[in-house]
Amino acid sequence: MPQISVDYSPSLAGSFDRRALGLAINRLAVGTIDAKPEACKTLFRQNDDFVVGEDEGAAAQVYVEFQIFPGRTPEAKAALSEGVLALLAEHVAPTPGTRLYTAVNVSDVDRGSYRSASAEG
Repeated sequence: MPQISVDYSPSLAGSFDRRALGLAINRLAVGTIDAKPEACKTLFRQNDDFVVGEDEGAAAQVYVEFQIFPGRTPEAKAALSEGVLALLAEHVAPTPGTRLYTAVNVSDVDRGSYRSASAEG
């Protein structure tokens, strides 16, 4: 834990280094919410459909979701969110003529029902 998901619009696919952003997000989690480095797992998913209200203009989004175990203060969660927004501003730029929306959500996972496993091949 944390499980980190980064959903992004297809128009952004070639415009940012996902590995560099993922490593930066993982480091931020270690420094901000005291996560263990090996516990930070960041998954990137390209999402082909994105619609904003009634706007027919070009738009793109990067949405980051953190799922963490309970126990972090609201201040730590807010600092994590603000830090991720800053990293997104550093790593992802909108393509010309496109509005880029960025958002972060940090939510607690029920420790009693969460399970994980790993296997080596």
